[in-house]
Amino acid sequence: MNDIRKAVERLSADELKSCLKLAMQHIAFLREHAADPGRKRAVSGLIGLYDALMNRTDERPSTDPAPGCTHVHIVTGESFAGGMKLALRELSLADTHKIIVIRDNFAIGPVGRLDTPEGRRARQDWFRHNIASAALGEGGDPEEAHRGLIRQVDRIPEQADIIVWTSRSVYEQTGMRYAMHLLRRKPNPVRICDACLAVGELDRLPDDSDTYRRSGEIGPDKLQEAIRRAERAERLSADDVRRLADEWTAIAEQGGVLRIWRDGEVRAVPADHFDPYLLEIVDRTAGSADADGYVRAARVVGEAVGYADQDIGDEYFEHRLRELAYAGVLEIRGVPAGLRHYSVRRKRRTPHAPA
Repeated sequence: MNDIRKAVERLSADELKSCLKLAMQHIAFLREHAADPGRKRAVSGLIGLYDALMNRTDERPSTDPAPGCTHVHIVTGESFAGGMKLALRELSLADTHKIIVIRDNFAIGPVGRLDTPEGRRARQDWFRHNIASAALGEGGDPEEAHRGLIRQVDRIPEQADIIVWTSRSVYEQTGMRYAMHLLRRKPNPVRICDACLAVGELDRLPDDSDTYRRSGEIGPDKLQEAIRRAERAERLSADDVRRLADEWTAIAEQGGVLRIWRDGEVRAVPADHFDPYLLEIVDRTAGSADADGYVRAARVVGEAVGYADQDIGDEYFEHRLRELAYAGVLEIRGVPAGLRHYSVRRKRRTPHAPA
């Protein structure tokens, strides 16, 4: 226990958050998929996270691109960033390999004109009006986060190789294209790497049912091999970078607040795209309802995230659950200020009073 205490105390606040999110993702998968053979990867991820934290002995280095760094990894999502930081330390690469994190989930919300204060304000307003965590002020100042991201990109030294990580997750696919938009004028060599694909090939997984859906699910131990393989990835041409940057521009011009990854491209879909699926989940979880037929919202959203074929996160599912209640399709009991505070059920018809 003393070793565990020391390992935790060596982490910064950001690293603690990243590691906690990674651990909770694996635990959530274990809870929702108790009989699924794919649960082995969640167990492996937790063990890998534990080993990486316990074996870490170095001091916390800065993650900002330094003048002498040789590689810059651009990743989408804090969970993936946490695993990547630990993997780089285990490989003794933390001094020369730096990480830039795209924290925004561009699968949801407006993404038009994000290079302007007006565009960023429109996105911030949508989140504040529709996403519970944003309404409560969680996540810090978006404008300061944007300035920090631009500052990090500007500080990438010319000699550094840039590796942009992605996967089949629409969260990471949109993040990757936004990264290309930011990198479009940088002279550095750029590579794209898919950690999920690399680790899946390493594990020789038999079918898609047991593959990783997002890079944040991968433990630091397996990420080490993905990092090694990234060195052998083909460099993008300048035309490739421009094409992907242009794809980001096209995504931003599509409008809408919801995007999915299908047939090798990011597609805008109507805001209510997942509503029928959510209602199926409400019906499926009816067995865990209370005496009045209400199911905890956290249970519904957890099931929706666990079985969805798209990686859009839990916040949008919770937003649509509330929208279905406001539209009279569902009934709410409790205060919809957060998933833990309310339950839902299908709208019930009120019996007509006798004449």
